[in-house]
Amino acid sequence: MFALIFVFKLFGWLKKTFDYLIAFGALGMFGIALLDAALMPLPGGADAAMILLTAQRPELMLLFALAGAAGSVLGCLFMYSFARKAGKKALRRFSESKQARVKGLLDRYDMFAVAGASLMPPPFPFKLFVISAGVFQMNPARFALGIGLGRGARFLLEGFLVVRYGPQIKDTIDHYAREAGLACVLLIAAAAVFFITRSLLKKKEEETLPDVAEEPLAK
Repeated sequence: MFALIFVFKLFGWLKKTFDYLIAFGALGMFGIALLDAALMPLPGGADAAMILLTAQRPELMLLFALAGAAGSVLGCLFMYSFARKAGKKALRRFSESKQARVKGLLDRYDMFAVAGASLMPPPFPFKLFVISAGVFQMNPARFALGIGLGRGARFLLEGFLVVRYGPQIKDTIDHYAREAGLACVLLIAAAAVFFITRSLLKKKEEETLPDVAEEPLAK
């Protein structure tokens, strides 16, 4: 019961943060994209912000896209730096096969792999590419350029669709943003509970293991 109350309160706080930031136009788009990229997703995220802002001010579509791309680059660089310092520990929750596959793509295609991952919608494992880029020490300038190109193209495409097809897209986002945001928060809460529980169980198992005395070396 407590967990459910916490989830709803968290969703309400995130929704208020989104509504507060989006009121600042391009600057709010920058902030939402930054938080979304730095592992603090807001209901609807940067994509919803891009669509809503463009529907309100279509003449500023290019500015919103640039602001979103810049925020995404900064947020991803934050996560990249964290992963670079943490090393391979940052990849523990991903399978070795996924790690190897993404490393191969980064080694072969460099910033184009990052740009391609930036274009993909959920549930594509974009965060795995960002973390892997940090862990395997991809050139930070090329990493930032890849994120900027991918996210910039994505926001421009969304903005173009809004300008081309009009306010009905905004109505659709308004209708589903709350449900999508709540689903996002529920997934985050479930993941947090899972990893905390697994960590506690693992710690308990280590504490209950009998201490094995080291045998003296034979002379």
